[in-house]
Amino acid sequence: MTNKNIEFLKMLYIRGPGVWAYRPVIEAWVDIGDLEDCPSDTIPGLYERLSSWLPGLVEHRCSPGVRGGFLKRLRDGTWPGHILEHVTLELQTLIGFPDGMGRAREMSRRSHYRVVVSAPYEAVTRAALYEARDLVMAAIEDRAFDVNAAVARLRALAEPLRLGPSTECIVEAAEQAGIPAIRLGDANLLQLGYGAASRRIWTAETDVTSAIAEAICSNKDLTRKLLQDCGVPVPEGRVVSNAADAWQAACEIGVPVVVKPCDGNHGRGVFTYLLTQDEVETAFHVAQEEGSEVLVERFIAGEEHRLLVVGGRLIAAARGEAASVVGDGVRTIQQLIDLQLNSDPRRGDDEEHPLNTVRIDSAARIELARQAYTPESVPAAGVPVLIQRNGNVAIDVTDDVHPDVADAVTLAAQVVGLDVAGIDLVARDISVPLEEQGGAIVEVNAGPGLLMHIKPAIGKPRPVGRAIVDHLFGGPQSQAAHEAPVSEGMRMESTQIAAGSNCGRIPVVGVTGCHASSVTSRLVGHILQLAGLYTGLACEDGLYFDGRRIHGDDSANWQQGRRVLLHRTVQAGIIQSTGLSILTEGLSYDRCQVGVVTDVDLALRYPDLDILEEDQLFSVFRSQVDVVLADGAAVLNIDQPFIARMAELCDGEIIFFSAQAQPDTVLQQHVQGGGRAVLLKEGRRLVMQHASQDSSVGPLPAWADTLSDRTAVLAGVATAWALGVDKDVVRTALQTFHGQSPAIGASAVMPAAAAV
Repeated sequence: MTNKNIEFLKMLYIRGPGVWAYRPVIEAWVDIGDLEDCPSDTIPGLYERLSSWLPGLVEHRCSPGVRGGFLKRLRDGTWPGHILEHVTLELQTLIGFPDGMGRAREMSRRSHYRVVVSAPYEAVTRAALYEARDLVMAAIEDRAFDVNAAVARLRALAEPLRLGPSTECIVEAAEQAGIPAIRLGDANLLQLGYGAASRRIWTAETDVTSAIAEAICSNKDLTRKLLQDCGVPVPEGRVVSNAADAWQAACEIGVPVVVKPCDGNHGRGVFTYLLTQDEVETAFHVAQEEGSEVLVERFIAGEEHRLLVVGGRLIAAARGEAASVVGDGVRTIQQLIDLQLNSDPRRGDDEEHPLNTVRIDSAARIELARQAYTPESVPAAGVPVLIQRNGNVAIDVTDDVHPDVADAVTLAAQVVGLDVAGIDLVARDISVPLEEQGGAIVEVNAGPGLLMHIKPAIGKPRPVGRAIVDHLFGGPQSQAAHEAPVSEGMRMESTQIAAGSNCGRIPVVGVTGCHASSVTSRLVGHILQLAGLYTGLACEDGLYFDGRRIHGDDSANWQQGRRVLLHRTVQAGIIQSTGLSILTEGLSYDRCQVGVVTDVDLALRYPDLDILEEDQLFSVFRSQVDVVLADGAAVLNIDQPFIARMAELCDGEIIFFSAQAQPDTVLQQHVQGGGRAVLLKEGRRLVMQHASQDSSVGPLPAWADTLSDRTAVLAGVATAWALGVDKDVVRTALQTFHGQSPAIGASAVMPAAAAV
């Protein structure tokens, strides 16, 4: 009996950098059974079925590195695990997650494979793997498969999970600037950066967006009065109490007028160009349903515009246009709307579409009635019919904005108190000052949508996400600071430890290894706390904040490390990762300032994870070095060649440490070439060496009486040196460090006075 099937054995969600990639992946273990004996070139029609069902596979370059590379492998002969990888990636591409990473690797047992694929959302990728398995098996067995239905199922699963386009553009801009992003919950609330250097956004609202300013914006009459008092051009108007009062206000102002709710949003209940008492009173009743009060304003002739102000600067501007149809003497107005307007692929009801679907609402009915039409009317051929006077704000006009108009909208944002504001104004020509054409600002909005600027219907996209990130983190100069090279001096002031925090980064020290890594982590935490930093520490001995142990053992995992990064008081984080946590969860941070590999037991294996060879073990622990920032440093134990050869993988500086009495040739060459090293000389004297110059730290502390403790001391001193901690602080820390883990809730550090 044969078993020609693909069976899933296990799925690991690796949510941080690890053996496979810097971004989250799912590592699926599959058993292809007797299909091990059936490469793709032996299965009739498999190539044709897969390439016709998923034509996008031609874009998969695979190992040949050229367009069509995977299809060549498919034609020449490859195995179902590899095919499953590429089909999963293509399904994710079809639902809007392109540029995925994939791997397929044989395991130690015959017919077992690791299939690794990018996982932007865990639930979606799990489902995509199962859909891909069913599709591949249908192609192998020459059965029908509904690809469109599978894509629809995946899209329905992904849609509620994914970020909105406004939030996504800010996250992309942050990541391009080297600023990490962490999603907080399932909504569009995100933390940009780590610890005390982090900022928060919720779509286009930031953590400095004033609640008072938001309250002002929600009251359109109050906003209008404040702007008027500051000399900003606004339309005359007032709040009305009933339909009769609305008409009275219209008579006072002079028709045409606008009627809208004082606290409405998204344009609901807004009626423009109202001329008659019936129109005004009808509009009042609808507007009253949308808000608590109703405002009547003078109608401003011109086009509707939306201008985005960020941090006191005009960033982007978009113009709207009227929506109209042309009669053909056959179709009704509703049919013409569907044919001539809503058939435009740019129109839709979600944020992916720059233009909204046109519907006949109360305002449109008034507009049609003014032209003696109803939605069921059939206008004569060639006769234009106006449906919406305003809306469809999606035509980029940023380059046309007059400087005086830019000044007016930035002043409006400042008067209200918003750091990020969407300013609605009406003007005939945005390139002319408002006063010269009778234009006016009609609304100020908090948390404005960005889609019209990211994806305009006409014109070029604007980098609004980058503008918001620059506003939060001090502008493009923050990236230059982030890339500045680390000082090579023997000693740096402790105030320089937090360099790069304007990129949303605090110093993060990642530590891995075997016997010495936990003590190293606690020692580094102790040093940084004595240096005056509020320190977060997650290690095997517990979770610590400011030297206080708040959780017990088993804290060297992804979740506890992430808690350190989310704590907005933490000025420096030390996070230990074991080989097991790297394999099963990944690192809890994207990059680190210092990556430490203390020691590795070469006999260590993880048979449950099919890690059985030394080369596999190397791939696990090198992950810590892979994530070191370009302006950071890897601290490596040169006494173990296994660890020392990781140096060539580091983007930053290398600081070796050694407990050997006689430094080896590699270490000597490293120091003579300008590198740094921490050595143990004359048995118990700690020395920092740079360019063959020694600087004594002091004697080895009495508590370091084992090889692993000595390793921890050397690694801790090297880490402190990499971070620029003053040597006097390091000396004090070595003498006051508690070798044993304290009880939960007890202080892990002596009071400063006692320590000195």
